[in-house]
Amino acid sequence: MQLREDIRNIAIIAHVDHGKTTLVDQLLRYSGTFRENEQTDDRMMDSNDIERERGITILAKNTAINYNDTRINILDTPGHADFGGEVERILRMVDGVLLVVDAYEGCMPQTRFVLKKALEQKLRPVVVLNKIDRPNARPEHVVDEVLDLFIELGADDEQLEFPVVYASALNGTSGDAPDTQEESMEAVFQTIMTNIPAPVDNSEEPLQFQVTLLDYNDYLGRIGIGRVIRGSLKVGEQVTLIKKDGSTKNFRVSKIFGFLGLKRIEINEARSGDIIALAGLEDINVGETVCPTNHLEALPILHIDEPTLQMTFVTNNSPFAGREGKYITSRKIEERLMLQLETDVSLRVDPTDSPDAWVVSGRGELHLSILVENMRREGFELQLSKPQVIIKDVDGVKCEPVEHVQVDVPEEHTGAVMESLGSRKGEMVDMVNQGNGQVRLEFKIPSRGLIGYSTEFLTQTRGYGIINHTFDSYQPVVKGKVGGRRQGVLVSLENGKASTYGIMNLEDRGIIFVDPGTEVYAGMIVGEHNRDNDLTVNITKEKHLTNVRSANKDQTSTIRKTRQLTLEEAIEYLNDDEYCEVTPESIRLRKKILNKNEREKASKKG
Repeated sequence: MQLREDIRNIAIIAHVDHGKTTLVDQLLRYSGTFRENEQTDDRMMDSNDIERERGITILAKNTAINYNDTRINILDTPGHADFGGEVERILRMVDGVLLVVDAYEGCMPQTRFVLKKALEQKLRPVVVLNKIDRPNARPEHVVDEVLDLFIELGADDEQLEFPVVYASALNGTSGDAPDTQEESMEAVFQTIMTNIPAPVDNSEEPLQFQVTLLDYNDYLGRIGIGRVIRGSLKVGEQVTLIKKDGSTKNFRVSKIFGFLGLKRIEINEARSGDIIALAGLEDINVGETVCPTNHLEALPILHIDEPTLQMTFVTNNSPFAGREGKYITSRKIEERLMLQLETDVSLRVDPTDSPDAWVVSGRGELHLSILVENMRREGFELQLSKPQVIIKDVDGVKCEPVEHVQVDVPEEHTGAVMESLGSRKGEMVDMVNQGNGQVRLEFKIPSRGLIGYSTEFLTQTRGYGIINHTFDSYQPVVKGKVGGRRQGVLVSLENGKASTYGIMNLEDRGIIFVDPGTEVYAGMIVGEHNRDNDLTVNITKEKHLTNVRSANKDQTSTIRKTRQLTLEEAIEYLNDDEYCEVTPESIRLRKKILNKNEREKASKKG
């Protein structure tokens, strides 16, 4: 069996924030992929603004590095549970994985999730213990944890013999032991070359190319990214695409792109083992196979994770509609959602009875809120309903998604966290005291119990707790109310501007969401009530002027800091009778029925 020794294909997998993208940066720099004078940023692979701001990878990216005479194709994968579907598909394109683990935090839920997928596909692992320079790093313990995880996930003997490289991606050092760090990435490259197998060279056989990721370009249309599993492919060649439903479509390959550094480079030919991008067919989809017209043989269809959460997107019809956004019509919003479907395979958009509303289903709150954040930055205005979990019928039983939750909290907060997750129908499966005052709790909990929980969790743990969750399975629906908001809200009675006097009068009623001078409308939510019912308030009230003056009274009045909700917090905060109004400049919460009397009539009927 011939091998292509000039290529290695690897994926970098890890829990969110363990340093995958920073490691790729250092590998790119050390390999001399950039010119001496070329400007490079930190976390170069995170090209999207939101990825840079939040420090997370949302979309899988590929790059290639020339190391000596070998081309190393590297796929940087997302570490967040909402984008797990991407990871699973990417692993089909590679022969080995770099598992990056934080030398202090050790194995986290997402480490377990991505490693399980890699071991199932029989990939060869290399473990990189990153952040070795952290003052409280515990490399020996973490290596034992990783070994335990491999055994628990059923790794075979060959996979259990994994090599370990110790590195600090931030400082650009690596070595074979924690205390022998050199200022280079040589140890990582050497380990890749010796341990990751080269792809099989079967370029003489008939072509098979499978699409794993999609990209979109205004000039070229849809671009399918994937690996040439066998055979070879040339520009201008006539080939056949085998669709998911078994139908076929002939097309001519208009362009083939290879990867080097952060650039795509046009190439004329690709052979088995190459990872390429292919243009020339409008409706190419993930999991479909490209093969010769005279030798039709499809590869197994790739599994795409089903959406677990849905929200209704509605055109903005609030009194402030059209003030801040460029695109507000239903036609524009629909076009934008359809464009998103071109590249995002885990998303679903379904029309409703109303021409101004669509049900958008995704992998989780983060997945949907990032779509909304991108839309508002592009100038869209829209309204969102409360997120709902998707109930699925399994063998005639109604089932809902259940999450595996891992919580790391200081000892003194464990009681509060256990109580609050218990009240959300969470079932504790493990509890480990990690010493150093920290406790790790593991729960199984219905996904709907986690909607809106993160704010409560941060308050309970005073910001010291860390919560991670991944999709576990579908289980029969739990009876009764799960989770949801406990407090009522303060709703504005009038249109106008919030006044300092009005806010001061309401401070003892709850937490205020708007600053003095903010424009409000009747029916807009301006704060959280400290009881469980909604209260209609006049936040625009001005002080009556009299001719009696006190020398110091007016100067000493100060108001408490108001609470500003981020987009995720606002979406999580919603109740069934409320919308979140999103524009390029503002995020507002409002009641679906703005008029106070009509709202009261509707609630009596309800």
